[in-house]
Amino acid sequence: MLGSIGFTELILILVIVLIIFGAGKLPQLGEGLGKAIKGFKKSVHEADAIEAEAQAQAQLSAAAQGQPTPIPAQGATASPVETLAPAQPTAAVPPSSQA
Repeated sequence: MLGSIGFTELILILVIVLIIFGAGKLPQLGEGLGKAIKGFKKSVHEADAIEAEAQAQAQLSAAAQGQPTPIPAQGATASPVETLAPAQPTAAVPPSSQA
């Protein structure tokens, strides 16, 4: 949908925005948009840092317990779960008596 917007459509949209908000408001709108994008990037970076710290702590605790630490490969999927056969009864089931 956005791929079909041409140069003339963009110019028309910019003219309408200029008419609605006026020339004085455009720098304020740009500044607000820039701050919003900067805040979003900062929060994404902080989330990545928290995740990396948690993973490092998990590896350290596993190493302290003497367990090998599994390192997940990028893009790898989880191994398929093995399916077990249904449980077999341990006691013999008596045949049903017919009356």
